[in-house]
Amino acid sequence: MPIVESLVKPKIQLNLSDSNMTWLHGAGMAGLWMTLKQLEKIYPICTQRVGNLTWSLTPRSISLFWEGQDFIVLDWLLKQSFQISDNGLIFLMGLNNPLDLQTQIVIHQGITATFLQHNKFFKSAGTASSLITIDKIKFLVKYKKAAYYANQHFAKHLCDNHGQFLKNPIGVKGWLYPGCVVRHYAFEKETTFKEKPEYALILLFAPMACQYFALLSPISPDETQYALIIPKVLDLELYAQYYWQLENLSYKYFHASSIGDAGLKFLTYANAGEMNQLNPVKQCQVILFGTADWSERQKTRIEIAIVELNEKIDYYYQISRRYFADTGFFQYKNQNCLYISFVRGMIADNLAKGFPWWSNFYIKIKNKNLLNQIFKEHKQIYNMIQNSNFDFPSQKLFILACHEALRKRYAKIYSNTKEGDYAQIERENKRLVSQLGRCTNADNFRKFIAEFWGKAGQISILQEHWEELLPITTGATNWQIARDLTFIAIASYQKRKEPGLETSGKSES
Repeated sequence: MPIVESLVKPKIQLNLSDSNMTWLHGAGMAGLWMTLKQLEKIYPICTQRVGNLTWSLTPRSISLFWEGQDFIVLDWLLKQSFQISDNGLIFLMGLNNPLDLQTQIVIHQGITATFLQHNKFFKSAGTASSLITIDKIKFLVKYKKAAYYANQHFAKHLCDNHGQFLKNPIGVKGWLYPGCVVRHYAFEKETTFKEKPEYALILLFAPMACQYFALLSPISPDETQYALIIPKVLDLELYAQYYWQLENLSYKYFHASSIGDAGLKFLTYANAGEMNQLNPVKQCQVILFGTADWSERQKTRIEIAIVELNEKIDYYYQISRRYFADTGFFQYKNQNCLYISFVRGMIADNLAKGFPWWSNFYIKIKNKNLLNQIFKEHKQIYNMIQNSNFDFPSQKLFILACHEALRKRYAKIYSNTKEGDYAQIERENKRLVSQLGRCTNADNFRKFIAEFWGKAGQISILQEHWEELLPITTGATNWQIARDLTFIAIASYQKRKEPGLETSGKSES
């Protein structure tokens, strides 16, 4: 029987409503909550636990009770909570074990790429590999085997020389709270980030309740980055039930193409029909870890975003997931590699920032490799346009006018192409994009759009809706918006052969 809280004062008492509780602390409480629930299955009677350890759990609070020396009890709790599997993988008691090997590898790779990067806090026992199968395709996945990691032996930092739980704040390193650093090494003692011992304890459990996504580069598969997802937990019990279901998702689900894609994928699992239980989390913090110029050996925080879900964002993100590949496969250095849609990542980043899904595509024009990735997905962009409700009807009309102009310009190119030659459509595309890239102000854009449409001849949409389109074409609203709309019109245009082309021997290049 649990010790009654009203009769015995808890050794540690935690509540999500505490004023100093950050999102990471909340995730830590969720991790501890899940761990204690799993320990109940293994040690259902408190006398089976060191120090008669017991607890009281509510959807928003955790109370811990025990007898005897604090260090002995806390050391037992941490060693039970953080273990190492026979495969050399980090084993977390709070999860619904036994887990599928793919899930174990995802969690292990995520934790060692975010919280436990430094060899002071994670000791490797060498490199191991595992052959896993995704959609009937085999992948070789490598990881560093664990010999030791800091969470297992942290009790000594929570207690004094007499084994009693500390009362004063203690210094916290970046591995425990990503981003907290010593502000001045000449005054390390005075500028170290400090936490109350009970808060430091729950931070140990945060990796258990966080999510990890591998962010794949569209042009360089060797440059995988990792995103740490910190949920805003409002109900410990609901979150635990939801998180335990995430463990049923396969390896490929934990890959994304951008920081926004990772955050929205986490927030919309249930909405996409991949799970039975609704996601109780509507906000999360996403921390992207990557290599900085000043720290090539260790990955550091290079970007942070708060992602919040609402009905509109959910709608457009689900459309993007419908049309843009969740995962694909390609060969790189004689190995199978996963591919995630690059454009879907751009769309997700826009949605996460509160922008229209089509915003800021223009900024990728200057990178030839990224530009080619965008044009590879022209059909999917076209489908997004067709299924989108634009803020103003004139925006979609503008895109349709651009499509009509492109169709007429391409028709002229076809008609002037000699039989047996290639129609230089791609050359025209590149020329248009290059001209658009030189539009740096409203005057430049007005000249560009006037020439673009002028060379096409009569454009029926423009003639019928010129009053509605006037604010966009003149830049009176926002010329940069018009530039973005022009670019996605070019990127989404469905190039097709002109009537009679097949018989004339002409083809499109």
